Amino acid sequence: MAIRDTAEEWQVTATTTPFTGNKTSVRTDDVVMPDGTVVHRDYQVHPGSVAVLALDDEDKVIVLRQYRHPVRQKLWEIPAGLLDIPGENPLHAAQRELYEEAHVKAENWRVLADVYPTPGGCDEAVRIFLAREVSEAEGARFEVSEEEADMEHARVDPAELVRGALAGELHNTCLVVGALALTAALNGDGLDALRPADAPWPARPFEA
Repeated sequence: MAIRDTAEEWQVTATTTPFTGNKTSVRTDDVVMPDGTVVHRDYQVHPGSVAVLALDDEDKVIVLRQYRHPVRQKLWEIPAGLLDIPGENPLHAAQRELYEEAHVKAENWRVLADVYPTPGGCDEAVRIFLAREVSEAEGARFEVSEEEADMEHARVDPAELVRGALAGELHNTCLVVGALALTAALNGDGLDALRPADAPWPARPFEA
């Protein structure tokens, strides 16, 4: 049996925004349940994100290690960033993040997975790309600051990422989903069978 997520929107009778931050906000909706009762639902409103699992010419994944204050850990991650501009083409955002965080570019792009990291408390949608035919970017490196100034870089075999995820040693959503999706694709129809980089993304519609 084929299963798939479907769009649905229950009635909202009232909405407030008790907090507005620099990039995200918190919204409270009064939502009508199937039995007619009305409940409060608090959630973070998020612009959306992109992430890039980049494979180099030795089939190793470009990863970085960054401090994440909410969880008080340094996490190994893949390059990622916010969709800062409403309606921004996610591929363009992914190419920008790959340059800024890893100082590389890629010629071959595919969509690896689309996920909602925490759909019970946040409306963030993330598109994870697969980037291949990687080479060093031209020009000076992007000037980093704050947490990114302490960032470490490495290139790791995908099997080691899968092992770390299953062992409970790696926790970043995009890295874990990306590594497992890459492995599934390699063991399935192959990387060229993945969706094209401009595949529709209903969660964050964009212009080509």
